[in-house]
Amino acid sequence: MTPDVRPFVAGNWKMNGLSASLVELEAMRRAVDAGEAGPAELAVCPPATLLAQAAWKLKGGKLALGAQDCHTEASGAFTGDISAPMLKDAGASYVIVGHSERRTLHHETDALVRAKAEAALKAGLTAIVCVGETRDEREAGDAIVVVTRQLLGSMPPGGAPETVVVAYEPVWAIGTGLTPTPADVAEMHKAIRGLLGEIYAASGTKIRILYGGSVKPANARELLGLDNVDGALVGGASLKAVDFLAIAAAYA
Repeated sequence: MTPDVRPFVAGNWKMNGLSASLVELEAMRRAVDAGEAGPAELAVCPPATLLAQAAWKLKGGKLALGAQDCHTEASGAFTGDISAPMLKDAGASYVIVGHSERRTLHHETDALVRAKAEAALKAGLTAIVCVGETRDEREAGDAIVVVTRQLLGSMPPGGAPETVVVAYEPVWAIGTGLTPTPADVAEMHKAIRGLLGEIYAASGTKIRILYGGSVKPANARELLGLDNVDGALVGGASLKAVDFLAIAAAYA
């Protein structure tokens, strides 16, 4: 962890979840509101179809709501897209941008990710900017080079601890059950911390850096206890309240 930084655990439901899934969200909210989830800030990012319903379920509570993507424009002729102001209006406080699945499957560039992050900040949302290398890039010894390039190209100007979060997710670890060694994670997060200091000066020392990639209750305490690891971006394990809360309990 980074000293004097409140940890943050966010759940990314990806393209999963129907109205019936909101019972899991309600269970999470009850635990958070009752003080049973530990000291970390918690947020859940369901699919866009559930945002409005989720906002009603979470209204007045301490569990934050996030979205999974946004358009660069505030409005316009972009059929099927959702703007950052729309997400804010629906009740979101956070939005994920640049997830590896967006970069890979939708061919999103660093410049596009940066534009989305800028749109998020303009709308009053906190951007969770994702970066991470592929297996080939890591095996070639280029992991830090790749992540550095992504950060330099993706981070919005004027970012601050209140408006930007970085999520390091090695692409090869997402949904595979594989994780880097603790030493690899610590090395990457240290490099990210140093780069954030170069980009944002003093503010960069307090921007939260999350780890993501097959985070589960069994490995959460080891991973989240590392220097400069200020929380987690959780995928599949965030679909069930018991698993998501168990990961957050790493900070209890």
